[in-house]
Amino acid sequence: MKGANDNTIDFLFRWRMLIAVLLAMTILLMQGCKKDGPTASQSLYEKYFEENVLNRDFKVSLATDNGSNITSQYDGWLFKLLKNTYYGGPMTAVKGGVTYTGTWASNDDYGKLTILINQPSVPAAFVFLNREWRFTKKDLPTMELAPWGTSTAMVLHMQRQ
Repeated sequence: MKGANDNTIDFLFRWRMLIAVLLAMTILLMQGCKKDGPTASQSLYEKYFEENVLNRDFKVSLATDNGSNITSQYDGWLFKLLKNTYYGGPMTAVKGGVTYTGTWASNDDYGKLTILINQPSVPAAFVFLNREWRFTKKDLPTMELAPWGTSTAMVLHMQRQ
């Protein structure tokens, strides 16, 4: 014959199991419904970079080299970083039906952007662009850049179109 204590223990045991099963089902349902946020394999940096920079046209809105404004050398050019991975891929420079190709690369916190437009006989102005840049400001629609690892007086602003 069961005592009052045994009935209470049986009741609590069954109640805990029900709570555990309901909690597990709730967690599974919540995981299956998450679609708006970044996936587990996609960081917030990657999501931001993909939505705001990759596969978008940019123009040079300011370029200075040791105090000299060279922005006009880039009039009419549109630059696009294409996605291969979140940290690198091909890029294009297009003006008046002429396209030059190259590559871009970034580090995992998107503090660094390497540009290399390497098609043979690129315009001389692209030598200025072909380097490692660091972001000084990521206030899109404008990316503000300066040379990576040096205090050389160069500035590059690229504005999203």
